Amino acid sequence: MLTGKQRAALRAMANTLQPVFQIGKGNINENFVEQIDGVLETRELIKISILETADVTAREASDMLCEALGAEPVQCIGRKLVLYRASRENPRIEI
Repeated sequence: MLTGKQRAALRAMANTLQPVFQIGKGNINENFVEQIDGVLETRELIKISILETADVTAREASDMLCEALGAEPVQCIGRKLVLYRASRENPRIEI
């Protein structure tokens, strides 16, 4: 669980990030979760964009992905969400 200060620090880091993935009509499937898992292991902090054609909101997508990946939700604003999970092998972000 992240504290308020940790979440604020991660939000500041995510401010300059570009979305790495987009969720659209296909929604969230097993292959998509595996791809995000690999990127989270490498980057630890990622931003995901939700397209207008998606059947889920940013909050719903964040909840589903966090449960499937063991990640922490950092931020959901509009159609963008930010997730954080410390790398198991090579942690880069210290909070």
